[in-house]
Amino acid sequence: MKNMTKESTSIYSQNILESLLNINCMIMPQSTEDSINKLIENKFYSSKKFAEEIEKIAHDNKGMSYIDAIVFFCEKNSVDIESVPKLMSKPLKEKLKCEAMELNLLKKTSHAKLPL
Repeated sequence: MKNMTKESTSIYSQNILESLLNINCMIMPQSTEDSINKLIENKFYSSKKFAEEIEKIAHDNKGMSYIDAIVFFCEKNSVDIESVPKLMSKPLKEKLKCEAMELNLLKKTSHAKLPL
C-alpha cells in the first residue's frame, strides 16, 4: 500500500512540476528567459568557454604560462583547482602537456614539435 501511494504521489508531483514549468514559460517574456539562460551560462563553465578564458589570460599577460593562467583563473573566480580537469578541452590539454615537457615536469615524448 505504501509503495502504491508513494508512486502515485511522485507521478502527481511530477505532473505539478511540469504544469508549473509550462505556465512559467508561457508567462515569462522571451527577454527574461534569455537573461536567465545568460546568467546560467556565466555561472557554469563549459570546456569551450573555459579554454577561451585561459587562452585570453595567457595571451593578455605576456610570458604567463598556461599553468599559471589556470591557477590565476581559479583564484580569481573561486573555482576549485581539482575541478579543472573536467573543464579542459583536448587542445588545452595538449598545450599544457607541451608546456610541462618544456619545464621538465613530464618526460619528453618522441613526437616532433615544430618551432614557433
